[in-house]
Amino acid sequence: MAEPSPQLILAVAADLESAIARWQAWLREERRAAAHTATAYHSDISQFLSFLCQHRGGQIALKDLATLAPTEVRAWLAERVRRNLKASSNNRALSVLRSFFRWLQKNGLVENTALSVIRGPRSPKALPRALSDREARAVVKEVASLSDDDWQGLRDTAVLLLLYGAGLRIGEALGLTRGEAPSAGQEAMTVKGKGSKERRVPLLPVVVTAIENYTAACPYRLPPEEPLFRGARGKALNPRHIQRCMQNLRSALGLPEGATPHALRHSFATHLLADGGDLRSIQELLGHASLSTTQRYTAVDTSGLLAVYQKSHPRARD
Repeated sequence: MAEPSPQLILAVAADLESAIARWQAWLREERRAAAHTATAYHSDISQFLSFLCQHRGGQIALKDLATLAPTEVRAWLAERVRRNLKASSNNRALSVLRSFFRWLQKNGLVENTALSVIRGPRSPKALPRALSDREARAVVKEVASLSDDDWQGLRDTAVLLLLYGAGLRIGEALGLTRGEAPSAGQEAMTVKGKGSKERRVPLLPVVVTAIENYTAACPYRLPPEEPLFRGARGKALNPRHIQRCMQNLRSALGLPEGATPHALRHSFATHLLADGGDLRSIQELLGHASLSTTQRYTAVDTSGLLAVYQKSHPRARD
C-alpha cells in the first residue's frame, strides 16, 4: 500500500512560478489537455519541486533547474519507490518532468540534459489471464458458429486448436505452409518460432483432425509451399481475423477482456503446469529461450499448485 504524499514544501522563486503557470496555459490551450490532466501534471511537478526544495534546503529558481543533476532525479525516484508508489505512477511522473523540461528548453528558459540519462522503473509485463479448461473448450467449440461458410468455421477451429492444443503463437500457426501441415497419424510437427528457431511440438489427434477437416473443405488450391490458412478471398489469413473471432467470442461467452488469441497459448502452458508438467518441458514446447520467461508465463493460482502438490508429493498422502 502506498504511503500518503508528504506535505508539500514549495519555496519557488517568482520566475519559476511564472514558468509553471505559462506551461499550464500551454497544456490547456495548445495541447488541448483536459482539465484533470493539467491538474495531474501540475501535481507531479509540484511534488518534484517540493522534493528538490527539501533536498537542496532552500528556494528553487529557474537557474537551479539548469544545474539539476541525474543523481537528484534518481534520489527523487527512489523516494517515490520508498513510498511504495507503483512503477506506472513513477514512470508517468518522470514523463511529466521530461515534458516540462522540454517545454522550458523550447522556450529558452532552461537547458539541462540530466533527464536524458535517466531510465524509468520497469513496469511488470502483464500477461493475459489463462482461461479455465471449460472456457478454452467453449472457445474452440463455438468459433465455427461465427462463420457463414462451413470451411471458414473449420479453418478457425483448426487455428484455435493449434494455439490451445499445441501452444503455438498466432504468427507461428498462420505462418505454416500446406507442406508443413500434419497428416493423419502424425504425432509431432516442426515449428519455426522467434529468431527462426525450430522446435518440435507434440500433436493431439484432435488438432490433426481439425486441420485435415479444414484442408478437405477449403475451396482454394493449397500448394505445399504456400500458406496453409486462407482468408475468404484466398489470400493468407490475416491475424486480425482471429483476433476479431476472439473478440466476438468474449461477448458471446461472457469471457474477460484478456481472452485473446495469445491467452489460448498461455492457457495451454498453464494447464500443463497445473496437471503436473515440469517447467523445462513446457519451456521447450513454448519455444522460450529463458526458463524465467516460462516461470512468469505459466503462473497458476495457489489452489492449483496445492492440488498438484497433494496429488503428487509422497508426504501429502500420509
